[in-house]
Amino acid sequence: MGCASSVAKVPEITSDPVLLAVVAVAAYLLGSVPFGIVMARLFGLGDLRTIGSGNIGATNVLRTGNKLAAFLTLVLDAGKGGIAVLLARAAVGEDAAQVAGFCAFLGHLYPVWLGFRGGKGVATFLGTLLALAWPVGLAACATWAVTAGLFRISSLAALAAAALTGLWAHLLGYPQILALVLMLALLVFVRHASNIRRILAGAEPRIGKKT
Repeated sequence: MGCASSVAKVPEITSDPVLLAVVAVAAYLLGSVPFGIVMARLFGLGDLRTIGSGNIGATNVLRTGNKLAAFLTLVLDAGKGGIAVLLARAAVGEDAAQVAGFCAFLGHLYPVWLGFRGGKGVATFLGTLLALAWPVGLAACATWAVTAGLFRISSLAALAAAALTGLWAHLLGYPQILALVLMLALLVFVRHASNIRRILAGAEPRIGKKT
């Protein structure tokens, strides 16, 4: 923990709002790319919005029984968050990286290409965290994996990961991303409102259950 704290840095502040605006728009558009729908069509699975839960993420792709399509969706959805952060950091600075991460995540949740009806954002959330602060991202991924392994409910794992990410950011020495992490986690909970109701009712589908 001490080592991670010494590595953590306060983000630079750029004085150019135009650059931040460009980063925000570009990251949002990248985040808006619905890779789940793209993969479903490429693999001949049909319109993902009419399958299972209707969600455009990897969990719903997995419900079709096509593990490769689900895996590719997971990687691409996580990658768009991570790539947005890394490119913004390299081109502008740390504050732009945080803007990019937030906007890419927002793009996945509310994509312009789909009439602002998007996914739950879990993979993009994790990919963004891994690029912003990889120890925090790994802790969040581990939280997801352990919860999913114990309960076999993807949404419950996502909620657990989101709920604990702020704690991981604090414990691992990344206070500069804490505000962003809490905003992202709140949005994860908002997007999982229907899942929370089903979990409480004992009606939430298990991981890998086919439609």
